[in-house]
This record gives sequence, C-alpha cells and structure tokens, in this order.
Amino acid sequence: MEFGLIIYCLIFIIFALILYSVLQIRLAGMKIKDFWSFIQANQILDKLYVFSKRYEKLSTQEQVIFLMEAEKVFSAFDKVPNMLWEEEYEKYMEVLNIYKNIKMLRWNSN
Repeated sequence: MEFGLIIYCLIFIIFALILYSVLQIRLAGMKIKDFWSFIQANQILDKLYVFSKRYEKLSTQEQVIFLMEAEKVFSAFDKVPNMLWEEEYEKYMEVLNIYKNIKMLRWNSN
C-alpha cells in the first residue's frame, strides 16, 4: 500500500513538472513545437560548427547539404527568444559567416 502511494506521488510530481515546463514555455511566447525544433537545431548547430572549420574542403554536394541544414537551424533559432541561445551565439555566428561565404562562392560560380 505504501509503495503504491509513493509511486502515485512520484507520477503526480513528474506530471506537475511537465505541466510547469510547458506553462513556462508558453509564457515565454513560444509554441512547444518551436521549442522542440530549437532543441534539435542546437544539435545540428554543433555538427555544422564542426563542418564550418573545414568548409573550404567540402564538395559541392556537401556544401548544398550544409546550406540546407543551416537554413533549418536559422529558422528554428528565429522562433525562440535570443536569451535562450546566448551561449550558442559564437557557434551561430560562425555557421552564419560560413553560410554567407558558401552562398557567395556558389553565386560567383554561376
């Protein structure tokens, strides 16, 4: 009996914490879907940052993939407040600069 009561209390606390976090996200003016895409974009940003260190050696196909993934990251980051991604600002700017460079290279080659 006591064990069941402890389990129910723990489930209630977990449920309350999830509701509280959803409420906080909504109060910040975001949709849950936008916040989730931001979390995924953070992971992609880390990978793109590694690629940006060697962008001059990327093939044309890899550059196109880099551009498409970077555009996904930029759109996800635009949907959330800037204060959420202050820590990732340097990586974001590095990827943005490489994105611009690749765009210019592709534009010049056409």
